[in-house]
Amino acid sequence: MIPWEKLDTARIPGTEDELRLMRRGKEFSIMLGTNELMNSRLSGSEAALATLAAKKIEKVAKPHMLVGGLGMGFTLRAALGALGNKAQIVVVELVPAVVAWARGPMAEIFGDSLRDPRVSIREADVTEIIRTHRSKFDAILLDVDNGPEGLTRKANDALYSSAGLKAAHTALRPGGVLAVWSSGQNPAFAKRLRGAGFDVNEVNIRATGKGGGARHIIWIATKN
Repeated sequence: MIPWEKLDTARIPGTEDELRLMRRGKEFSIMLGTNELMNSRLSGSEAALATLAAKKIEKVAKPHMLVGGLGMGFTLRAALGALGNKAQIVVVELVPAVVAWARGPMAEIFGDSLRDPRVSIREADVTEIIRTHRSKFDAILLDVDNGPEGLTRKANDALYSSAGLKAAHTALRPGGVLAVWSSGQNPAFAKRLRGAGFDVNEVNIRATGKGGGARHIIWIATKN
C-alpha cells in the first residue's frame, strides 16, 4: 500500500492546533491530530449540503449563497452544478492555507470551480460575515469544523449557539435556508434552530452519498 505523505501544515487561527494536508497517490486527507476532517474519496454528504439547499431556493431568480468552509470544495462544486448562471456564491475560509492548497496541490480536484465567475473567495471568519449582514443571502451553508460539536476551534461554538443561529436568521432573506453539516446527531442543536425561528428538517446522509460510509447529518432550516 502507498504510504501517506505529509504535504503541508497550517495553524488554525486563534488556536494552537494544526491542520495537516496528507496525500496517498491521488487521495488527499486533511487531518487534525488523529481525526480525519475530510478525505477526497468521501464527498457525498458535503455535496448534498449544497444540492439540498439549492433545491429549497430553486425559484429564486438570482440566488445569493454563502458557504462557510472551503474544505476540498465538494460543497462549492455541487452548488455550482445546482445553481444557474445568475447565482452568486461567496465562500468564506478561515485558514488561508486551505485556499492555497486548493490552488496548489489539490488544484486537480477543484478544477475550474475557483475561477468560475459566480464564485468569490474570502479569507475570513464566517461568523463575522453572517453577523454583519441583514437579509443578504438566500442560503447559508455551514460545513465548519465537525458540526455543532466542534473539534478544531472553540470560537466556532458561537456560530452554532442560539445567538449565532439568530444572526443567521437575520442574514437570510425571507424564505431563505440555513443548511448545516454535522458528523452526527445533535437534538439540542435542532432545538436551538427551532428556537431561532426556523422550520427544521433533519436529513441522514451517507459519507459517500451512495449508501456507504459513515452516517452524517444535514439540517435544512428554513426561515419562516
